[in-house]
Amino acid sequence: MAAYRYCEAVTGLQARNFSYGIRLLPEPKRLAMSALYALARRVDDIGDGELPPERKADQLLRTRDLLDEIRAGEVAEDDTDPIKVALADAARRFPIPLAGFDELIDGVEMDLKGAEYRTYEQLKVYCRCVAGSIGRLSLGVYGCEDPVRGAEYADTLGLALQLTNILRDLREDAVNGRTYLPAEDLARFGCEEGFALARPRVGADFAGLVAFEAARAQQAFAEGLRLLPLLDRRSRACTAAMAGIYHRLLGRIASDPESVLRGRVSLPGWEKAYVALSGLAGGRS
Repeated sequence: MAAYRYCEAVTGLQARNFSYGIRLLPEPKRLAMSALYALARRVDDIGDGELPPERKADQLLRTRDLLDEIRAGEVAEDDTDPIKVALADAARRFPIPLAGFDELIDGVEMDLKGAEYRTYEQLKVYCRCVAGSIGRLSLGVYGCEDPVRGAEYADTLGLALQLTNILRDLREDAVNGRTYLPAEDLARFGCEEGFALARPRVGADFAGLVAFEAARAQQAFAEGLRLLPLLDRRSRACTAAMAGIYHRLLGRIASDPESVLRGRVSLPGWEKAYVALSGLAGGRS
């Protein structure tokens, strides 16, 4: 189906970390995951785009309407929106909890409102909206022998990935006027002035802050990866690959905290491929 091919192209071009994992899935699941990602990417792009806030809000509302059309089974195969067509087909084939997309939109709306987080508990709400939701959506495609526990682990694994993203993007987000780390943590480590400079200010315990947040992410990884034994082999490999890439990225950040102030930390392609193959072989990197 051409709509799926479009979604695969979006995923391959714009989600390198994600695409390494879903390549390991059998075709029906791989196509469905591409459709999931393509809509999630659209939502993220609305939030990160250059449109004025009222236009962004309108586009997010239109995306909620799109989800309602899918839920109601009102999407025609000749619809001109390939993401809508592909996701509607995927939702007919798999029990995808589409409400997860509504949560993702809730998280993007938090960004549009300029939400800041005083405590870790408040930040976790945001992380579960923008990342835990994707884990729970993915379970609808993967299948899981214990759906209740699986959803909890997927949610926590999403938290781990989002905390890693937040650390990776500290400087970029600061330049764009966003700070996600809890205000109480910034105060504790003397980092209230933010991360707009390439070096932390004198007296700030930036390394201590990164170590503290990285330890939280590590704990979330340890809990979330308990999902793996509940999945079939190929779905387990996909999840292990994606989580493994972010886990290695977190380790790199923790070993050189100031690297996130100098630019975006990433893994080379060969290392991502190695982690993906390790996931297929049953390893955890």
